[in-house]
Amino acid sequence: MLITSSSNERVKHARRVREGRERDLIFIEGERLVAEGVASELKLHACFTAAEPSASQQELLERLTCPVFHLSESVLESLSDTSSTQGILVIAERPWPTLDRMFEGKAPLILGLDRIQDPGNLGTLVRTAEAAGVSGLFAFAGSADAFSPKTLRSSMGSAFRLPILPDVSGLGTLETCRSRGLKTVVATGEAELSHYDYDWRQPTLLILGNEGRGASAEIMSACDHRVRIPLHAPVESLNVAAAGAAILFEAVRQRR
Repeated sequence: MLITSSSNERVKHARRVREGRERDLIFIEGERLVAEGVASELKLHACFTAAEPSASQQELLERLTCPVFHLSESVLESLSDTSSTQGILVIAERPWPTLDRMFEGKAPLILGLDRIQDPGNLGTLVRTAEAAGVSGLFAFAGSADAFSPKTLRSSMGSAFRLPILPDVSGLGTLETCRSRGLKTVVATGEAELSHYDYDWRQPTLLILGNEGRGASAEIMSACDHRVRIPLHAPVESLNVAAAGAAILFEAVRQRR
């Protein structure tokens, strides 16, 4: 079936998903991300592709079990979230992990993000968290959507596999983690304790704060510990994604 009108109901529904107006569905664009979604066994609802898919796209289409709709070039361009269409996209169900899955393992290391607003930063942190073996990620209310198209491109498929719970209460998350035996640690440049000197082998929730303002005062005062990354002067701070990588991989080093 070739769709030639951007006012087609299926196209309009896909556009709502792209814009984040369908909470239980996500918009995945591009061969690599679609392939990651298939490999992660996401439940796919629909696929949209060019009227004449490339050979690699056709091979990917043959792996799908959802309905496939072919779009004219102009309609595909109008639906794309990138400056030039990548030729294939799918609508899939958003993965919703159980709370128990966030705490798997003997000594869970969990990442909490307090109002991280840049999709690129959040996606990079999701990718880094998976690479570091983090058990799960809580995105506090006010953070960017971990499953928006821009964030998904930055996470490069990690969001399909890493357990992520969005729009949660920061203070509520701290209490939940404490009830599960985790220490709560917040990163701040004002801390006295170096991230090298904290014992990351124990069950821990690490919180990273907003790009410009850091963690909220409420979160800061409620945490068990504060840690900082020692920096050579005159540098005073790091990008939050870089800081997260530095701390998480120190945790990896200690745990090994």
